[in-house]
Amino acid sequence: MVTTAAPARIQIPREIWILVGSAFVIAIGYGLVAPVLPAYARSFDVGVAAASVIVSAFAFFRLVFAPVGGELVSRLGERPVYLTGLVIVAVSSFATAFAQSYAQLLVFRGLGGIGSTMFTISAMALLVRLAPPSARGRVSSTYGSAFLIGGMIGPVLGGLLAGWGLRAPFIVYGVALLIAAVVVAVGLGGARLRPADDGHGRDVMTLSQAWGSPVYRAALASGVANGWTNFGVRMAVLPLLATAVLDRPWVAGATLGIGAVGTAATLQVSGRLADRVGRRPLVIVGLLVMGAAMALLGLAQHRSLSVGAGLVLLFGLSAISGVGAGLVNPAQQAALADVVGHERNGGRVLSTFQMAQDGGAIVGPILIGLVADVLGFGVAFLMTGVVCLVGLVPWLTAPEPLTLHAPSTPTEPMS
Repeated sequence: MVTTAAPARIQIPREIWILVGSAFVIAIGYGLVAPVLPAYARSFDVGVAAASVIVSAFAFFRLVFAPVGGELVSRLGERPVYLTGLVIVAVSSFATAFAQSYAQLLVFRGLGGIGSTMFTISAMALLVRLAPPSARGRVSSTYGSAFLIGGMIGPVLGGLLAGWGLRAPFIVYGVALLIAAVVVAVGLGGARLRPADDGHGRDVMTLSQAWGSPVYRAALASGVANGWTNFGVRMAVLPLLATAVLDRPWVAGATLGIGAVGTAATLQVSGRLADRVGRRPLVIVGLLVMGAAMALLGLAQHRSLSVGAGLVLLFGLSAISGVGAGLVNPAQQAALADVVGHERNGGRVLSTFQMAQDGGAIVGPILIGLVADVLGFGVAFLMTGVVCLVGLVPWLTAPEPLTLHAPSTPTEPMS
């Protein structure tokens, strides 16, 4: 039986706090480049769709490298894979800053996706293994809060740095990643991010076993929608909409920053709610909120609105969509951990989910960018809202993972 007091009494392991600190630094760096990347791509005389491809290239390399990343974690341990991934993305960011053509920009950003999937899967595997079952929602929201608070600060700083040139944020991003690598290398001993000593004794969860769970199938669907919306369209197309409403360097950064504020504020309560009332209600409500806000965002550029009214609508809907994302992410991550369980090795299961999310992040910006070029931002963002609604359909019939996969005996925090 799940009690409301249990999550508050369980201590979050020290290793997770180290990853939380690193995530904060990474998010600030990622937020720096998010508002300027589409404009930087368009500085090479390409259209909206081509600029969106730059964001998708990063996700594409994450997608194709995800199975290899999961295998590397199993063979080498989380710590070396995590650190190597951070260094690869840092080098990619420095190279991106000095790209001389659109083709070079595409290659450099794409290669950064390899490093990104390495540290993402490493961190995800460790969170699943170390998070106490009755506090998985709280752990997910704590980790997500670090990203979102950093994401709230990063875009604002990125918009300001853009005044020094579109290349400057990428240099600062590379430095931030190297700082994050130092935080992990110094803060964690060599053994702390390796598989447990009994790792070879743990059962390996196969994809067929995971696919047999309706919760996992629902998580894959919502993962595609989440990747499409939050890691694809939000990062690639929303800054271009913001620029269309008012062509000022700070507008794109403010739009993304306000969305991050909405998510960060929601994460303060959504993780605990996911541990108390369940994962399923939060995913469904979150996708509904996120879908409605995204569907209406294109109206911010409507010709009947003044610039001031357009900005108010743009900022308001961005904040609301951020609230939806804050409801979805902790519950979705906790549901995945419920399916895998800390006692099993679920590297392939987790990397497949990451592939589904990255797949949405790849297809979303390209397709929505093409629609925006042909039919305008209104239709493009309406389609994004529909994708969110499609992503919640499997959750309507899925069981509640909090009770379905509840441990039979109380679980103490893992050291």
